[in-house]
Amino acid sequence: MRAVVFEEFGGPEVLQAKDIKEPQAGPGEVRVAVKAAAVNPMDFKVRYGWFESMMPTTFPAVPGAEVAGVVDEIGEGVTEFAVGDEVVGWSQGGSYAEHALVGIVAKKPANVSWEQAVAVPIAGETAARVLRELGVKEGETVLLHGAAGGVGSVGVQLAVALGATVIGTASEANHEYLRSLGAIPVAYGEGLVDRVKAVAPQGVDAVFDAAGKGGLQESIELRGGTDRIVTIADMAAGELGVAVSGAAVADDVKKNGLAEQLQLAADGKLKLAVAKTFTLEDARTAQEISEAGHNRGKLVIVP
Repeated sequence: MRAVVFEEFGGPEVLQAKDIKEPQAGPGEVRVAVKAAAVNPMDFKVRYGWFESMMPTTFPAVPGAEVAGVVDEIGEGVTEFAVGDEVVGWSQGGSYAEHALVGIVAKKPANVSWEQAVAVPIAGETAARVLRELGVKEGETVLLHGAAGGVGSVGVQLAVALGATVIGTASEANHEYLRSLGAIPVAYGEGLVDRVKAVAPQGVDAVFDAAGKGGLQESIELRGGTDRIVTIADMAAGELGVAVSGAAVADDVKKNGLAEQLQLAADGKLKLAVAKTFTLEDARTAQEISEAGHNRGKLVIVP
């Protein structure tokens, strides 16, 4: 099968599309013919070797943690799915390929496209987890950094669904998009504190940092301390005393949350923006765009 692999750590240049052996479904797994594979910031961080202490890499490695496709092989003990089912889930061993193994998996609603469906697993699980950790409730005001990105845009919608008011930081070009999701947009950068206070004179009850590119100092000032501030990506968090989300979540919680969020998308209650699609041969470009960090919505590989 055709797949994207890397055989050493480094920049996008280490990625190459080549023919490799197809994986076989093991116990508790299904194999899918891949229709869409998502590109995430975690992909380039793993490629650089930044997560070796937590996630050791075996070369040659196939990038990608999210996949949507058609089941074409069933592993031992799997009874919930059958060959031909359209599914979405977390890949085992990479997803930038024509075939991929899936462990935690849910059925894809017929009216949700492959590209939209593959935008759900990580962004949905991450956003829901952080909102739980923050204890966001109806009537509260949440400041969400990086609100137009993959995780941020889902976080906005889930917080709004909880009955919260969401202030989302983003570039001016993304402000109308954030309004369409139900957020109050503000520009990031110098003067952020004053801009947030102007739209939320009552203050903010919680801060969700999905950007990881500054904003924590301003968040601490707005909150009057580090309580109820959570980041998923800012490496300066430890120095500032800010909580980093990343706690393990049980497989059944992931699976149930994925199924619920896919149904929200099917019902038109969760909008999933796809920024751009790429072939396997264009995976380098996809990861370069992801690393730059200014894309709106999901970057997707379509084999």
